[in-house]
Amino acid sequence: KAPESVREKAWKTYERAVAAGLGPGACNKKKKETWGVCIFIVAVDLDEMTFTFTELLKSISVSVCTFFQFLKEVDVNVDTVSTEVDSTVSRLKKKYDVLLALYHKFERTCGLIYLEQPSSEISAELRSVLVLKNYWITFLLAKGKVLQVEYDLVISFQLLLCVLNFFIKLSPPAMLKEPYKSAVTAVAVNGSARTPRRGQNRNTRTSKQIDTDTKVIEVLCKEHDCNLDEVKNVYFTSFIPFLNSSGIVASNGLPEVEVLSKQYDELYLKNKDIDARLFLDHDETLQPDVTACSQLERTPVKNNPDEELNLILPQTPVRAAMNNIQQLIMILNSATDKPSDTLITYFNNCTVNPKDSILKRVESLEHVFKKKFAEAVGQGCAEIGCQRYKLGVRLYYRVMESMLKSEEERLSVQNFSQLLNDNVFHTSLLACALEVVMATYGRNVSQSDATSAETDLSFPWILNVFDLKAFDFYKVIESFIKVEPSLTREMIKHLERCEHRIMEFLAWQSGSPLFDLIRQSKEREGQTDQPEPTSTLNLPLQHNHTAADLYLSPVRSPKKKASGPPPSATSTPDAQPPATPHTQKAQKSTSLSLFYKKVYLLAYLRLHTLFFRLLSDHPDLEPLIWTLFQHTLQNEYELMRDRHLDQIMMCSMYGICKVKNVDLRFKTIVSAYKELPNTNQETFKRVLIREEQYDSIIVFYNLVFMQKLKTNILQYASNRPPTLSPIPHIPRSPYQFSNSPRRVPAGNNIYISPLKSPYKFPDGFQSPTKMTPRSRILVSIGESFGTSEKFQKINQMVCNSDGQLKRSAEVSAAPKPLKRLRFDIEGQDEADASKHLPQESKFQQKLAEMTSTRTRMQKQKLNDGNDTSASEKK
Repeated sequence: KAPESVREKAWKTYERAVAAGLGPGACNKKKKETWGVCIFIVAVDLDEMTFTFTELLKSISVSVCTFFQFLKEVDVNVDTVSTEVDSTVSRLKKKYDVLLALYHKFERTCGLIYLEQPSSEISAELRSVLVLKNYWITFLLAKGKVLQVEYDLVISFQLLLCVLNFFIKLSPPAMLKEPYKSAVTAVAVNGSARTPRRGQNRNTRTSKQIDTDTKVIEVLCKEHDCNLDEVKNVYFTSFIPFLNSSGIVASNGLPEVEVLSKQYDELYLKNKDIDARLFLDHDETLQPDVTACSQLERTPVKNNPDEELNLILPQTPVRAAMNNIQQLIMILNSATDKPSDTLITYFNNCTVNPKDSILKRVESLEHVFKKKFAEAVGQGCAEIGCQRYKLGVRLYYRVMESMLKSEEERLSVQNFSQLLNDNVFHTSLLACALEVVMATYGRNVSQSDATSAETDLSFPWILNVFDLKAFDFYKVIESFIKVEPSLTREMIKHLERCEHRIMEFLAWQSGSPLFDLIRQSKEREGQTDQPEPTSTLNLPLQHNHTAADLYLSPVRSPKKKASGPPPSATSTPDAQPPATPHTQKAQKSTSLSLFYKKVYLLAYLRLHTLFFRLLSDHPDLEPLIWTLFQHTLQNEYELMRDRHLDQIMMCSMYGICKVKNVDLRFKTIVSAYKELPNTNQETFKRVLIREEQYDSIIVFYNLVFMQKLKTNILQYASNRPPTLSPIPHIPRSPYQFSNSPRRVPAGNNIYISPLKSPYKFPDGFQSPTKMTPRSRILVSIGESFGTSEKFQKINQMVCNSDGQLKRSAEVSAAPKPLKRLRFDIEGQDEADASKHLPQESKFQQKLAEMTSTRTRMQKQKLNDGNDTSASEKK
């Protein structure tokens, strides 16, 4: 089915893959699979997908997960995968993960609803209702027509419950288990459906009658910890219109499988992706691959290699999502949709009362949010957007009140007129509250950080909705986390990751207020003044700045002490005396200073991680690379405009290695960078060269970075190198819990973790579903543990050096450089992979020696009577 243009280009890609060293043996085994991957890559790039993804999988006889593994291998060896392919693959992965999770949930749920052997009085025709095909294809059709974001797990599951509700009410009670049997009977008794449930008499039931009762939905929601109001909203605003528009309800009340399949065929052939009907047949192309699929976890390496591999799903994705949502709703149930009496008091204490403007802003932004949500998810989901917005507003008022209480305690004042009349502060705070809500609902099944599709509702979507600058949003994050005790660790990590993304690239986009602040900082005292002097880098990062400090900066100085309420609204409020023009000029921007401190810290930590992977044999180079990196951020900050922090980091590393004659190729840097957490291939594949022109990072280095910093870089080769920048002080993250899990020294992936609820409820509410063990053995001190054999197994796991050595060598080995990169400039930076093999082997040998020695020392400490010197000689 592939056109000639695709085949020709795919063949060239295939020849490159073979030549790049997939290996003759490996290539013979994987010829068909590699050819299929090349066809897919080129078809996506040329926008000529004349076949579906499932057809391709069938033709080369591989599963979804295995295909993605092959694609990754081809990318590593040839680097031929464009950002367009990356985006397509990300969308397919997400959709597959959601479909797989929902199908497993669907099968289990049907088993809980229907009797395996219903009574003989049920006719053969009605038993066909038990055929899962009707249910599943109806759901696939509803999902495809209602949702634009087909990997939205929560709304998809809610739609699935609507489908189950529809079919349960069409089923005779004799086929149903409790509590569904009683719910259906109650519906009939109450008059919503008085017609008999057997034989052909059901044809008198109409779609309109099915609409009115919700008793079955209530049972489904209770059984699955799902919010009833939300599911009813989906049922009436999305599912019923879908039924009516699709003509699914036939004269006898049952959809025809053939009609459903035909409609789904049209949808599937239009999208050209996964034929999800094949889940019903347990088709091998849709089976999860235990080594590749993200939602399955391997248990620790076992001592007995013959022992069966045990797969554990600690918590199903659907259950985890429902649990998070229910707990968020439980927290916000006590909050109100309007400002509380306490907030009203704060508003009344202001010189200019902000109440009216706050209420108008909340109302106007609701219309904006509802419109944008419907555009992204589907027009039938506008009311779902309203529900989520209302939850966000509750959290917004709750956090605002906590912030003001905290500021009152800190400053001993009650007049917050300037802060509460600041439009940017309120928009940022509301956006942050909505981000928490959206992230809770938008749980990704695989929890990966892959590139999201354009319609993804995850951060920074909310910034675009409210036309909010990332630098302004950043100012509220730390205070938000500190004053809202109910945030889960997962949500704190999410907000921290949002902060990191802002520091990495979002705050550096054209139009950001950050550049004006830097310019003003440099103009204030001449070019010698810096956003943040290097002399402060090794000082502890003080996390005592509040949102008020940052939003009112640089008008107010946090170093000044409170001196009573301001005399007027035009002076500097929040207990700050009027600033004279002279003192105002001398003040530095608190928000800019803190931002730079955090950027430096993040930059160094990322550099250190990459350096450890690549240049641990050259420790003297790290301070040089850091000095160049820090110098660029401080003095050549325009290089960051519309670019990414990691691009400057990789160029700094390559530049220093070049001038110091250390053989480190760009492709090796990129290869290691791809393995770092929270990275995106677009970072090195698509770098801004000049206005609206993008190319690879090697082109950026040669045409932009090197040209700008050539003089500075060459100084490192001279006898008088630049003064080294101090290493930033590494603090404990302000967002970490003090009692986070600690790794057991020399442990074999064993951690000690406190037993506590992820949400801090005043009534001590515990969430057992969040404590499901993710490992093979769970020990809770103080409870009965059973036989001593379990403790022996734990001891073996802790002391087993072989498994530990094996994993350590695999994880810590130097990254294999890419064989060939499409973005290499002709004749430049060509790596010879063979040069790295001896070094890699030597590294592993050294690691093996160190690990073996450490393990023996650990064992020796456990044996009090043994001779220590004898052990060391070994």
